[in-house]
Amino acid sequence: MAPGGAGAAPLSVVLTDIEGTTSAIAFVKETLFPFAERALDAFLDAHAEEAAVAACLREVRLMAKPGEDERAALRRWMAEDAKIGPLKTLQGLIWRQGFVSGEIEGHLWPDVAPCLRAWARSGLFLAVYSSGSVAAQKLLFGHSLAGDLTPLFGGFFDTAVGGKREAASYAAIAQGLHRPPAEILFLSDVAEELDAAAHAGLRVCQLVRAQDGTAASGRHPWAEDFPGVAAAFGLPVPRLSAA
Repeated sequence: MAPGGAGAAPLSVVLTDIEGTTSAIAFVKETLFPFAERALDAFLDAHAEEAAVAACLREVRLMAKPGEDERAALRRWMAEDAKIGPLKTLQGLIWRQGFVSGEIEGHLWPDVAPCLRAWARSGLFLAVYSSGSVAAQKLLFGHSLAGDLTPLFGGFFDTAVGGKREAASYAAIAQGLHRPPAEILFLSDVAEELDAAAHAGLRVCQLVRAQDGTAASGRHPWAEDFPGVAAAFGLPVPRLSAA
C-alpha cells in the first residue's frame, strides 16, 4: 500500500464510489444491468404514463438519434454503458421494483459495512458519489446483504452534479457539504476519477480489489479493502467478525 498522507488536516468526510469500491463490478454488470434490460419493455408498458417516467422519456426523445425511438435509444445506451441522466433514472426505477420485490439484493464486499458503521460511529460524515442515480444508490445500500445502511449516509450524489472525471464535480460536492476539500477522502477504483478529485483538493485512495482485477495506478495511495483504507488514513478499523 502507498502511504496515506500523514500530517494532513483531519478528515471529516468519507465520500465513496460504489462499483468496484464498495461492491463488485460483476454485480453491476452481471446482475443490475441485465435485470434492467430484461425488465425495460414491461416496465415502460406499465408505467410510461407516470410523471417521472414520462419526463425521462421526453428527455430520451430529445437526446436520441434522428429516427430512433425511445426504447431503441435506451437499449443502445445500455449496450454502451452510457452515463446519461434519463437512462440512469429509468434503471433506478426498474431496480427499485427488483429490490423491493426481493429479486435483487445489493452486493457489498464483507469488509465494507463494518467499516462504514465504525466510521459513522466515530463522527465521520459519510457520502456516496456514483454514476448510478441517487435513487439507485439508496436502493443498493437500503437493500444490501448487510441490511439497510442508508441511515449511515448524510449525502448522495450522482452525475447531476457533474461527470466523475471532472474536477469541478468534486469542488461542487465539497461546496454542497460545506467542508474544505482537504477534509474529504474520496474512495474509488478508477484512477481518472481520483485524478479529478485530487485536482479539486480532495484526498484520495484507490481501491485495488483482486476480485475485480483492479490494478494500482501508481498515482495515488491505494488499499486492498476498507480496513486498509482505515489503517492508511487513521480511521477506525473494526473487527470484521463484529459486522
